[in-house]
Amino acid sequence: MSDCIFCKVISGELPSNPVYQDDDMMVIPDIHPQASVHLLVIPKKHVSEFTEADDALLAKIVKTVKKIIKDEHISNYRIVSNGKGAALIDHLHMHILGKVDKYRKL
Repeated sequence: MSDCIFCKVISGELPSNPVYQDDDMMVIPDIHPQASVHLLVIPKKHVSEFTEADDALLAKIVKTVKKIIKDEHISNYRIVSNGKGAALIDHLHMHILGKVDKYRKL
C-alpha cells in the first residue's frame, strides 16, 4: 500500500529504530508513547484490519508479542489492538504498553 505509513517504515522509505524484526514482523517504538514502554508489533504483510488476518498471521503476531515481552523484560503490560476505524493507521498492529499502573494512574 503506497500510502500506508507502516508499509513505508517496513520498506525503509521512512526511518525507524526496530527493537526486533524477522521475515514476517517488525517491532518499533511508538512515536507518540502512551506509557513508559510503548512498542508496536507490525506484520510486514499489509493487512488492514484484524478480522482480515488469517490464523497463521495472528499466531505469528502473538508469538512475537510473547517474545518481546520476555526478551525485553516488560512488566505491568497491556496488549492493545485498535481496529475498524479506531486505529490511526489502517495496517494491523498490536501495541505493547509496559510499566502500566493497574489503576491507570500516571
